[in-house]
Amino acid sequence: MADDDEVNRRDDARDEHDERDESELSRRPSGARQPAVAADPGFFHIYKSGQGYWTRISSVGGAGLIILLTASFFYTNLPVWSTYLAAHKSTLIAICVGLMAALSVLTFWIFNRPGTADFLIATDSEMKKVNWTSKADLIGSTKVVVIFMFMITALLFVFDILFGYVFYLLNVLKQPPI
Repeated sequence: MADDDEVNRRDDARDEHDERDESELSRRPSGARQPAVAADPGFFHIYKSGQGYWTRISSVGGAGLIILLTASFFYTNLPVWSTYLAAHKSTLIAICVGLMAALSVLTFWIFNRPGTADFLIATDSEMKKVNWTSKADLIGSTKVVVIFMFMITALLFVFDILFGYVFYLLNVLKQPPI
């Protein structure tokens, strides 16, 4: 029961506080300064602009390459699909430039959404934690892989020849392997 009384007192205090705030707002003169409200930064504002720079740049570069290849695809295939566009190159170029502009704005919107930008920022910070191998270690590991690849290839070749002769001696094959 005591807990219910405490909750009721807190609710009453909160209601009185809200009523005081409303009465102060109604008494404020019209020329009084209003509390600062964050202005809408606009469409072309970059969300957390200083963070995740290289990950964002490489992602935008990849998206730009896809946009250019898409425009190139439409530039080569639209004249095949439409005889009008085959005769009017300026219309074809305008369509491809408009497509590139629309896809660029869409890419900007996708990469600038808070969820996507936060993912790219987190990816960038995780990539900084990666322990990259040195050049000497990389060259040594590559040599080991190439040497073992040739050894396994030679071993499989020898087994193939041996099994070929076994099957030739059993008259399963008509010709010897070599």
